[in-house]
Amino acid sequence: MEARYELATFAGGCFWCMVKPFDEQPGIISVISGYTGGTVENPTYQQVCTDTTGHYEAVQITYDPEVFLYEKLLELFWQQIDPTDPGGQFYDRGQSYQTAIFYHNDTQKRLAEESKKSLQESGRFNNPIVTPILPAKPFYPAEDYHQQYYKKNRVHYESYHTGSGRAGFIQKHWRDQNEK
Repeated sequence: MEARYELATFAGGCFWCMVKPFDEQPGIISVISGYTGGTVENPTYQQVCTDTTGHYEAVQITYDPEVFLYEKLLELFWQQIDPTDPGGQFYDRGQSYQTAIFYHNDTQKRLAEESKKSLQESGRFNNPIVTPILPAKPFYPAEDYHQQYYKKNRVHYESYHTGSGRAGFIQKHWRDQNEK
């Protein structure tokens, strides 16, 4: 019997910080850093950083839904971001660092909308959840030096993850989830 893999695409600010939480989970086949949502074909990092291409820094996850449910991916995604910040994420500001869930089918759209509503109603955050749920657009892998950055450049990655404010935010808002 052949496994049927699916795609999930999430923008959560700096894509370096969005790979590690998903990578090496059971049922996760690959996590690719890249760009999506914009109008320029095959954009470069330099182009995306100008905030003129319409792209988000994002990760595209290939996963086995028999092993790791999309709902679990959504749960993990929310725990990596500040879903109330419309201007970017933590230290990184601008459109390319904004959050978004890009759905690949109607089921993903429905589950994403349900999870967003549930998070809003949970009272975990004082401000509204502003992360949009958008149809998937072409995804362009980022340059090689961005792939698996947390493994290739551990010290810089950890310094950035902490220094950007992301690590502290996650600890503050998701401490109870991370202790499970």
